[in-house]
Amino acid sequence: MADVLDLENAEEFEVDEDGDQGVVKLKERAKKRKGRGWILFVTGVHEEAQEDDIHDKFSEFGEIKNIHLNLDRRTGFLKGYALVEFETFKEAQAALDGLNGTELLEQPITVEWCFVKGPRKSKRERRKRRN
Repeated sequence: MADVLDLENAEEFEVDEDGDQGVVKLKERAKKRKGRGWILFVTGVHEEAQEDDIHDKFSEFGEIKNIHLNLDRRTGFLKGYALVEFETFKEAQAALDGLNGTELLEQPITVEWCFVKGPRKSKRERRKRRN
């Protein structure tokens, strides 16, 4: 999937004699629209929590790009975790530092990075797993 650029006054990006001034202006004004932000994995979320509860708690640290809550099909209640996506690393890091170990609806929550790869395994360790 390609990224989409949001440009204001596109006529300002004409190429000059050097051929690069337009590119510099383009990079300054380009705003990335698509792609994954910084996602936090929140566990210990109360089963009756609503999206607004999580949004209110996390929005203190920056603009939330997306919140994902999974519901149990049988009960209709939250499964106990949520994914909260921030646009910037600084906002996500501040939320992680500020909210890990705090309470949401009188229940302690844990906030960690989502989609983090574990330590790289050596070739020897990978061969052992295959055999």
